Amino acid sequence: MTALDLSSPVAVVGTGTMGQGIAQVALVAGHSVRLYDAAPGRAREAADAIGARLDRLVEKDRLGGADRDAARARLLPAQNLADLADCALVVEAVLERLDVKQELFRALEDVVGEDCLLATNTSSLSVTAIGGALRNPGRLVGLHFFNPAPLLPLVEVVSGFATDVSSATRAYEMARAWGKTPVACADTPGFIVNRIARPFYAEALAVHEAQGAEPATIDAVLRECGGFKMGAFELTDLIGQDVNESVTHSVWQAFFQDVRFTPSLAQRRLVESGRLGRKTGRGWYDYDDAADRPEPHTAEPAQPPAYVVAEGDLGPAAELLNLIREAGIPVREDDEDHGTRLVLPSGGQLALADGQTSVEFRDVVYFDLALDYRRATRIALSASQDTAQQTLAEAVGLFQALGKQVSVIGDVPGMIVARTVARIVDLAHDAVAKGVATEEDIDTAMRLGVNYPLGPFEWSRRLGRNWAYALLDDLHMRDPSGRYAPSLALYRHAYATDKREGSTS
Repeated sequence: MTALDLSSPVAVVGTGTMGQGIAQVALVAGHSVRLYDAAPGRAREAADAIGARLDRLVEKDRLGGADRDAARARLLPAQNLADLADCALVVEAVLERLDVKQELFRALEDVVGEDCLLATNTSSLSVTAIGGALRNPGRLVGLHFFNPAPLLPLVEVVSGFATDVSSATRAYEMARAWGKTPVACADTPGFIVNRIARPFYAEALAVHEAQGAEPATIDAVLRECGGFKMGAFELTDLIGQDVNESVTHSVWQAFFQDVRFTPSLAQRRLVESGRLGRKTGRGWYDYDDAADRPEPHTAEPAQPPAYVVAEGDLGPAAELLNLIREAGIPVREDDEDHGTRLVLPSGGQLALADGQTSVEFRDVVYFDLALDYRRATRIALSASQDTAQQTLAEAVGLFQALGKQVSVIGDVPGMIVARTVARIVDLAHDAVAKGVATEEDIDTAMRLGVNYPLGPFEWSRRLGRNWAYALLDDLHMRDPSGRYAPSLALYRHAYATDKREGSTS
């Protein structure tokens, strides 16, 4: 089964931001496009708006004038659904209500031909449930574009329980022919991106609610240490707190209130207060022109230690040993110990976040996971009230000597980046085990859909098979609510390696 022929007309029903974006994508790909909206005059307004965007593309030399004129000639507002009768594909982008979508598709079945492909752009509803109202649910598929559709390459092609394989294949090939990067996905709450991305927001909110750090510091650590393009608080302000919370709540409800997806009370209060982010002028941050943007916590300068003793290779943080040597700080290696930490001259220890807390040990400072320790510009440290001040000062001075800014946060198990990445990796393994998508498609979706620096399985391979499981298992011991309980899929992934290495522990 191949993509739609360019001679085949395409229809878009619903002419909001998303509908206009999808129509523009189809139009630029070469199709004739029919626009329909139940509100009188909206289709014509949308056509004019799309035409204006095509003009801007010409001004930016991204589209030729002749191509612009031809595209405009192919764009036709429709007066009623009957005008869509000869379309080979109809994509709906109407209100996110199941009854509204079902009613629309039932009406379309009475209008379009038997071979017309029907697609929903829903981001939160079940494709299976939408198709359940149709005489022929096999031709309904999810085509989840990301906003803005003309710019973002990812399209999740979602197969409902009754979707025919041929329909999903046609939709997949069509998205690729339109210049998009499609990924195949089963009909699961949140699909790929909105399911697996929940910990990015949830763990930042959890650290904040636990008084571990304030939003500006958490965002800075996620960006400058974790390699994410934006922090969780600034990103939800951009998305809209109401929109982000609504998706979280939808996924949580769809998974029968699974504790792993529990919404945040802090975010609920923010929404209730009307502080929805950039669109209202205030969310986690104040966007008034006169407002001062809060700065992340950054430690005062401290003296670096005279030397460090390396017990083990530091695992995912092994590059730190090279950086320490390059900074002129002697590294003494303890070949007798099989740990993975640094011993400081004061006798205190510095260890990579592992899901345990500093207060459990005599004198330990934890440091967070970094995407790339050489390129990271900020490192977070975690200490308890019992940690010796000299140990903390030496730890701060060590990372400052490596050219890093240092943020000291509360005694939070798993810190910020480490617990976030571990939970993303876990949800990704769980999704593959349950047939949601392939590893390759999940990595592609998370890199393109939410601009993660690495896909979950890329992270998993880099960090080691047992890393995420061990960290979450430690976290689960300290918070036995089930939120951090490693999935069976992640357990099997970690245990399989241990077994091959001869261990049954």
